[in-house]
Amino acid sequence: MTARDGVSDRIDGLDSGADDYIIKPFDVNELLARLRAMLRRARGRASPLIECGALVIDPATRTVRRSGQVVSLGGKEFALLLALLQARPQVLSRSRLEAALYGFGEGLESNAIEVHIHHLRRKLGESLIKTVRGVGYFVPQDASVSDDKVSG
Repeated sequence: MTARDGVSDRIDGLDSGADDYIIKPFDVNELLARLRAMLRRARGRASPLIECGALVIDPATRTVRRSGQVVSLGGKEFALLLALLQARPQVLSRSRLEAALYGFGEGLESNAIEVHIHHLRRKLGESLIKTVRGVGYFVPQDASVSDDKVSG
């Protein structure tokens, strides 16, 4: 981030190793979009969408679609699903999931993660999220959400 807005300044910044160059003043939404793009590239994804079978997640708009139909998720459910899919197929511990969902000092019930997992399974199907007892939760690399009916 810089107030230096000349073309030569931008070229020098990028040639000196910067991944991006944003000129002040800037719009916060543009900064967030640039950060999302950098995270996608770091994870080897060109598309902003995350797909898992019939499930398509758009982190920018915080929407989830299953077979083309919007699935209504609460904020914590969305954050949990996003964390699990971005880490796929890695197992995420309960404490790591709590850190992804809750801010520092934010109160949380002892079984909050389990409740959110239960709701996601009910809305998206039982087979998407796997449990490793005593370790955590994960979405297998080859997991897919089918077009089968789920409750919800």
